[in-house]
Amino acid sequence: MKAVVEVFGWLLILQGVGGLLNTLFGWWGWAHGLLVVNVLPFLDGYEVFAAVVIGVLGFALLSVAGTAGRTAGGAEEGR
Repeated sequence: MKAVVEVFGWLLILQGVGGLLNTLFGWWGWAHGLLVVNVLPFLDGYEVFAAVVIGVLGFALLSVAGTAGRTAGGAEEGR
């Protein structure tokens, strides 16, 4: 389960950074259709905010996965 959460965390970070770079600088034009902030029509006008929120959620998922890994490992070592 930890690995799945880590993968989703990294995907969200990639989406957030990619969306931010694409929105601010026009980079990654080839990936315009792959970025969530460009595909969802209700995010029009809020691309920068949405990209930042998506990236922060990715970091949060990675921290949860790290905490869960330490907690599970610590519980097993304490036995």
